[in-house]
Amino acid sequence: MTAKTFAQKAIERASGVADLVPGRIVDAFPDLYMSHTASWRCIRTLEKMGVERLYDVDRVAMVMDHLSPAMNAKTAADHALCREFAKKMGVRNFFDVNSGIAHIVLMEHGLVRPGRFIIGTDSHSTIYGALGAFGTGVGFSEITAAWVTGKLWVKVPESVRIVVDGDLAPGVYAKDVMLKLIGDLGADGLTYESAEFSGSYVEGMSVSERMTFCNLAMEMGAKNAFVAPDDTTLAYLGEAGVPRDELDILLPDEGAAYRATVRLDGPALAPQIAVPHTVDNVVGVGEVAGTKLDQVFIGSCANAKYDDLVIAADVLAGHRVAPGLRLIVTPASAKIMAQASDSGVLTKLIQAGAMITNPGCGACAGNGGAMADGEVTLSTANRNFQGRMGSYDSKIFLSSPATAAASAIRGVITDPREIVSTAVVA
Repeated sequence: MTAKTFAQKAIERASGVADLVPGRIVDAFPDLYMSHTASWRCIRTLEKMGVERLYDVDRVAMVMDHLSPAMNAKTAADHALCREFAKKMGVRNFFDVNSGIAHIVLMEHGLVRPGRFIIGTDSHSTIYGALGAFGTGVGFSEITAAWVTGKLWVKVPESVRIVVDGDLAPGVYAKDVMLKLIGDLGADGLTYESAEFSGSYVEGMSVSERMTFCNLAMEMGAKNAFVAPDDTTLAYLGEAGVPRDELDILLPDEGAAYRATVRLDGPALAPQIAVPHTVDNVVGVGEVAGTKLDQVFIGSCANAKYDDLVIAADVLAGHRVAPGLRLIVTPASAKIMAQASDSGVLTKLIQAGAMITNPGCGACAGNGGAMADGEVTLSTANRNFQGRMGSYDSKIFLSSPATAAASAIRGVITDPREIVSTAVVA
């Protein structure tokens, strides 16, 4: 029997077609179709088709995350349309504006499971690989088609192994690893390929760190990303209420064929920064240290999970945000926000001068945090495209939560190791 990659196995399972090889195109039947605030586009398309019955309503998940709460009458009308549609069709997996970011919410509710094939109206649906699922982004018309037919065509991707070995140094985090990889491989380095992460560092990662890895794989062009499920995965799924006997774990075979293997030495890595205006324009933090900032944003599906907020709060402990700088913190979900509230993390952030907003996509999706001409933001999000956060004449840098928090203290881009080492000496 030919050894297979995870992507081959996942698409074979979803399509019912055996012995698939890279390049083969088949019809796959996704286990879950996620649509976010843009669900209204799917609904309007469905109306034009004249279809009133869905293939499997239990595979539909709708999350009102990008513009929450509604920022104007148009957004409010879109939300209302989605609520009415979900009620009419009996969509049980409907999450309103108070829930948080779609990807995180679906994972918290046990809807993302190993081996599942999941599509979503968001390019960062690759994040589902953190739990061993095949996740990929599609357009709203493809989601609509899946609502009706239950399927969509997919080409089996080639796979690339990315091996990260060794512990990271203090002040260096999963976000730094991914920025380094994106900078080295480029925005099109893994176009329509499956990124399989492995190595001693990967095996020791938390689910949150795996989310950061798989989320940002999209910024290398990946079709999907994957971290092999293990006890850490099972513990997370258990907390989400998923029975172990309902899991269908798929693992790549020993000897599977990969287009390439990329290796990264964890201990040698330093904090990284993506500079304007592309995610693959990456340098070590030292090369841009001292750059004046007007705003710091800690949020997004890449880096607003609970442990991201803890990291930021720990760096900020005993400090205040620099005068004149705005620090915006947007928890990824209501559950994360509640946990951060209960543990005192939110209090630490507020005492340092942060402004806490409701859970959701927030400034990453252009919902708040807009900049004026000439302003500069350091963000923990996954994209820094020109004009994404307000003025076309503003700039966005990307970093880890630790680098973001350290920079908020000094008002300029700062190596977090400087703040941490100062705290240790004190």
